[in-house]
Amino acid sequence: MSNFLTGYQEITINPPLGIGISGYYVPRFAKGFLDDIKASVLTLSCDGESIAIISIDACMLDTPLVQRYCLAIERETGLSKDRIFLTNTHTHTGPLFTQTDMFDAPIETIQEYADFVEKKLCHAVKDALADLAPTQMGYAIGYAPERVAYIRRYRMKDGSTMTCPPIDDPDIVEPIGTLDQRVNVLRFDRLGNKPLVLVNYGLHVDTIGGELLSADWVYWMKKTLNAALDGVDCMFICGAQGDVGSTNVHPDSAAMNDTEISFDNEMKSPGMARFVGRALAGTVLQVYDKVFYRPIDKISMVTKVVPVKLNVPDPEQVPLAKHYKLLHETDRDHEIPYTAMELTTAVAEALRICKYENSPEYLELSMLGLQIGPVALVGIPGEPFTQVGVEIKKNENFELVMPCGLTNGYEGYFPVKEAYDEGGYEARASCYKSGVAETIVTAAKEMLNDIN
Repeated sequence: MSNFLTGYQEITINPPLGIGISGYYVPRFAKGFLDDIKASVLTLSCDGESIAIISIDACMLDTPLVQRYCLAIERETGLSKDRIFLTNTHTHTGPLFTQTDMFDAPIETIQEYADFVEKKLCHAVKDALADLAPTQMGYAIGYAPERVAYIRRYRMKDGSTMTCPPIDDPDIVEPIGTLDQRVNVLRFDRLGNKPLVLVNYGLHVDTIGGELLSADWVYWMKKTLNAALDGVDCMFICGAQGDVGSTNVHPDSAAMNDTEISFDNEMKSPGMARFVGRALAGTVLQVYDKVFYRPIDKISMVTKVVPVKLNVPDPEQVPLAKHYKLLHETDRDHEIPYTAMELTTAVAEALRICKYENSPEYLELSMLGLQIGPVALVGIPGEPFTQVGVEIKKNENFELVMPCGLTNGYEGYFPVKEAYDEGGYEARASCYKSGVAETIVTAAKEMLNDIN
């Protein structure tokens, strides 16, 4: 083996019951657990360079909190904050880490939980650095099976675009976009330790709903792989999934096994999470023994700050937005003339307009580029559309490029240009002007050139 070393730690970071649950535009408060909330830490070392990859079971971690965690880890472990690749799985049944306008919850509970996770992460990174062992790394690309993922934006007969239309709606014409079913797999064979599998795939982690805390289908993928591969460890990094969900809008009877339709027209249940997790574990199992092993003689990481135009609203949009915001915050959603996902879209758009009424013209996004030999990870601080990931993967300098959403903070949706003309939840909720996705792709390609 080369001088490439890795260490690994997985920790449980369960919050107290009663804490807010992140992921929707309606308040939810934790009444119990379906499974544990965890964080995974993978440390890398080569030729004096050290890097930590952290994946947390959370829906979103805002940028200031990520910066705070990275500073704390630097202070407690000596690992530079600029060498920390911190992401989250985007589970919609994960705890709140910061207060939001949508939740009238005790701020002390959230603050205490965020403090608790900070201490746990510092210890986990320290332990993972102490756990470094000689490692051989291989990669593979699998393909997700049918029924796991679907483009969730649809063209309707009247020419409009709807995100998550009602099941079997006769006005559905076709999905808008093409799935990228590639499942990226990194296998780390660690001398004297259990192997580790890192999985990267572009799919919303949102198949349960309700008020029980859970890592969603990621839990089932890890559980299945651990059982099938004699205790192998597994961590997950979400890919480009802004327009991808798990709901089949034209389900047959088998698709409805052990699932139900939620308030937002999506197929959700603990059984749905089990199905998706097991199916993706099966994809990993198909390629696990046939990875391409590569010597790792270099690891590196860069940060690129990218200015993007904010979608500052026109003054005439503000009065209605403020009215909808007031109705939403006073539990009067029934007075807003929409239902299901159209209601969610109207609320999200109204909140976006109110938030950015007096905002500056630009926001700076902080992107990360991480090289592990012939493999590169591109960290994007939000939810890019699947086409963004497809374009970023087109790179001749690396054998495998892994787009990683929700990394280094959370700054919302990054729809492609066409989506702004078409409409739908993601584009109407996005705080950016059309062109943000294409700017991210260009920045990612420049960053990949910088680290090669």
